[in-house]
Amino acid sequence: MRQKYMIFRDRSKKELNIKEYAIIDKDLKKAASPMLNRGSFTLLCEETYESEIVVNSISKGMTALLSILRTHNIFPIEPNATKIAESVMALYDSSEDGSVELLFDDLDLLSV
Repeated sequence: MRQKYMIFRDRSKKELNIKEYAIIDKDLKKAASPMLNRGSFTLLCEETYESEIVVNSISKGMTALLSILRTHNIFPIEPNATKIAESVMALYDSSEDGSVELLFDDLDLLSV
């Protein structure tokens, strides 16, 4: 499965927002990644987190951050969750608002 995560930090609202998208159209499942566009992905879920909770979790380490980022709605596999958490940490290291787009393809996890 191919997934996309959009991660946004909004300092004025004191929030972190994560949107999870995936390719659900069976005709697109075998399309080459460069051929995909924004419209190829369907929004599956959106979560909003209070920045205070995120900052507190970051200060406690990766395990604490992963535990708050994973919810009943968004529960990525460990390698993807780690990359998401690292991106969140990078966003909070910056003094500005920002966003990150992460693309994951489960085929990349298979070794031949």
